[in-house]
Amino acid sequence: MAIRSGSDLISDAKTRIPEVGVAEAQGMPRVVYLDVREPNEWNLGRIPGAKFIPRGTLETNVEKQIPRDANVVIYCASGNRSALAADTMREMGYEHVASLRGGFRAWIDAGGEVEG
Repeated sequence: MAIRSGSDLISDAKTRIPEVGVAEAQGMPRVVYLDVREPNEWNLGRIPGAKFIPRGTLETNVEKQIPRDANVVIYCASGNRSALAADTMREMGYEHVASLRGGFRAWIDAGGEVEG
């Protein structure tokens, strides 16, 4: 098996999942925002109403919180962990998942509302 870097895995995941910008995410109907950052990042602020499942526990917790038919936009700090999470959810049968391009940083830079 070829040795692959974390960057390789992220790049590959981004070929299999859609990425959406902040404006597109904000315009989606009935969107569920999913924050996959770590607890210390979540505590610093988040998208209002977002669900919280750290990336490390996604596979074991997502089915309890998010129905498979939901429109889900996943975000992390910069858009890398969220791409991996979106790819994982796609493999789990979630059909309407996307990663927020640029992550929470892009959200803040675009003037998106923040709670916490």
